[in-house]
Amino acid sequence: MSRLSSVAILGLLAVLGIGLTWVALQSSTPRIAAQQRLIDSRNLLDLLPPDSYDNQPLEQPLALENPTLGNSTLLTGFRATKAGQPYAVLLRSQTLGYEGSIELLIAIDLNGRLIGIKTVKQVETPGLGARIGEWPNAWLKLFSGKSLSDPGDNGWALKKDQGQFDQIAGATITSRAVINATHDALRYFDEHRQQLLGSPSHE
Repeated sequence: MSRLSSVAILGLLAVLGIGLTWVALQSSTPRIAAQQRLIDSRNLLDLLPPDSYDNQPLEQPLALENPTLGNSTLLTGFRATKAGQPYAVLLRSQTLGYEGSIELLIAIDLNGRLIGIKTVKQVETPGLGARIGEWPNAWLKLFSGKSLSDPGDNGWALKKDQGQFDQIAGATITSRAVINATHDALRYFDEHRQQLLGSPSHE
């Protein structure tokens, strides 16, 4: 076999290898993307009981009007439904903590009560405010079942601010930011209930 033939065969094999690699990548990309969506869905939706909804909330984000609130900004929202009936609204909220931005996912039921809160992103001080990112989170669990009227407006504050909530030890600013953002989200839900639920207002 001549040197030229050997080079040609090697070149052909290289092209074939590149082609097969490209085909493999193209065929696996949708599967990888689907798996990533499933992971994202589990990470965000574990606030909700698994049998409480049967739709894919993250695939149909809600359009939010006037998302800039008093102490926070709503980035997006989602509606969880079962058999076509709304079960909960999830609001992704961004607020400013001690070190920087904190993003929360706040789940609210039809009656305006908190199902739960989860920290999605945070850059707070390790060992202090960064504990807001732990999951499950005992401090955030204290808010479950609360609503806009329970406690009233004055109660949505730290005890040191004459409110009803304890703080994370050593993390006053972080704690205050989360409380204010949660209160903002409950007010927003109350004011935009029909739009968020996609159905007549529930009492």
